[in-house]
Amino acid sequence: MTMPVVEGRIPFRGFQVWYRCVGADHPGKLPVLCLHGGPGAPHDYLEPLEALADNGRRVFFYDQIGCGRSDQPSDPSLWKVPLFVEELGAVRKALGLERVHILGQSWGGMLAMEYALTQPAGLASLIIANSPASMVQWVEEANRLRGELPADIQATLLKHEREGTTDDQDYQEAVAVFYRRHLCRLDPWPECLMRSFTRLRAEVYQTMNGPSEFHVIGNLKDWNVVPRLGEIHVPTLVLSGRYDEATPLVAETVHRGIPGSEWVLFEQSSHSTHLEETERYLEVVERFLCKVEP
Repeated sequence: MTMPVVEGRIPFRGFQVWYRCVGADHPGKLPVLCLHGGPGAPHDYLEPLEALADNGRRVFFYDQIGCGRSDQPSDPSLWKVPLFVEELGAVRKALGLERVHILGQSWGGMLAMEYALTQPAGLASLIIANSPASMVQWVEEANRLRGELPADIQATLLKHEREGTTDDQDYQEAVAVFYRRHLCRLDPWPECLMRSFTRLRAEVYQTMNGPSEFHVIGNLKDWNVVPRLGEIHVPTLVLSGRYDEATPLVAETVHRGIPGSEWVLFEQSSHSTHLEETERYLEVVERFLCKVEP
């Protein structure tokens, strides 16, 4: 059966935010709003989550401002957490999502936590997938994993970071070794993931994060909501992979911080759990959604 699909644009701060909705309403099934990672990596790699619509609910995606099919102004001063929290609220209002589940992956999960801390009405649940609550802890763990890379790869990474030449091809190839262990272990990478990587908006990613997942020198480098996680009171599911750059310690910090949250660790996955163990991932998510719905 072909699912109904609606695409459109939402005005935000004088720009246009692109969105996509898959599926149709069903009594008792609330919609899911999916938040992509990066920052600056468009939603494409989340495409397997469209299958959540098979169970009779609408699934929404949007490309955050600055990347993908949304407007891409060039202004590094824009790329800060409050902009994206405000954008999320504007998207939700424009789409009429009065009661909604929010699923955030990686940076999207960080954004979801920030949004939940504003205590928005009508938030039915949170799914925090492969996300840290502290970038300091993320970097510590990423560098622990980096220390397990072959010595020559570590030396290449260090050399280019020290010399400020992280755009060099040798650096990018060394980073790719880390990514194949801890970002996505599938070989080859799925086309939808390659599409997001190809269309990654460097200005957004480098302004907020930095040149790589473990060399975080952007404005997120000190980001930390661990002390405030106890303020999140909606049902929450934490998802992560055994080989994830968001390591089990990172996921456990989120899980322990949010009262009553559940945590599922996928043993065959890294950071792209929804791509690496898709069938089980969808089952776990749908079971959680049905449990928390009235």
